[in-house]
Amino acid sequence: MSECIAVLGASGVYGRHLVPRLVAAGYRVRALVRRPESAALAAACGAELAAADLFDEASLRNGLAGCDVAINLATALPSPSRAGDFAVNDRLRREGTPIFVRACRDAGGTRIVQQSIAMVHAGGGDAWADETTFHAVDLEIAAAAISAARAMESAIEQSGLDWLILRGALFYGPGTDYDDDWFTRARAGKLRLPAEGDDFVSLIHVADMAGATIAALRRWPSRQALIVADDRPARWRDVFDYVCAVAGAAPAQPGGRALMPSFRVSNRRARELLSWAPLFPDYRAGLAR
Repeated sequence: MSECIAVLGASGVYGRHLVPRLVAAGYRVRALVRRPESAALAAACGAELAAADLFDEASLRNGLAGCDVAINLATALPSPSRAGDFAVNDRLRREGTPIFVRACRDAGGTRIVQQSIAMVHAGGGDAWADETTFHAVDLEIAAAAISAARAMESAIEQSGLDWLILRGALFYGPGTDYDDDWFTRARAGKLRLPAEGDDFVSLIHVADMAGATIAALRRWPSRQALIVADDRPARWRDVFDYVCAVAGAAPAQPGGRALMPSFRVSNRRARELLSWAPLFPDYRAGLAR
């Protein structure tokens, strides 16, 4: 296999799981990162490193030159261990994605893969959602994130290039910080349910997100936006009850702030079109420790 894959955001948590799998699958990989010294893992796996910034179009063109596929994983999301501003990530999606698209075209690329969020389908309560299901959302931060993600997707869809959009559910697993934070707070008696804990959350182990991306490159169902999620969405109460039981802690109590609306999404089309199935179809398998 001689295809060259450029990965923008290769030093992020998704990229750190994806790059080694791309190399192992036989692709030539170019890791595009703002600080090459932060991408030691990518280099150790055999990826070529190139300095590039989403808001520096010239650096992007140089980094993308000669690559067959460009994968945009660039995010700037806060996490339990990293303070930040969700608005910065929204700007990256709204303003940075058109720059990425122009750089891809100018560099002679023809195919792009864009990371997006399954939360664009949130707000349906207990109802199942698929790739065509959209709702109005009242939560301010979530509504802004969904609006920015939809603008990002529109830039990809109107790029004139051949594209895929992978809408990942909420990441958990090594390096994401989320489950580590849940277990830490559970052991300290500080884990709180979002509101009453009745809303659904759709999860995806970050290793499964990487696996789905490899499957997408191999199958390439052109110009499709696909939900990548585990098989079994769960209520927050069920997830946190399991975390507390594994941690040997008392069940989490209500009182936490809800940052996202309920979302219960189906991965049916990804399973069908990518011939992909998650290694961790249920959060209990992925969270076992």
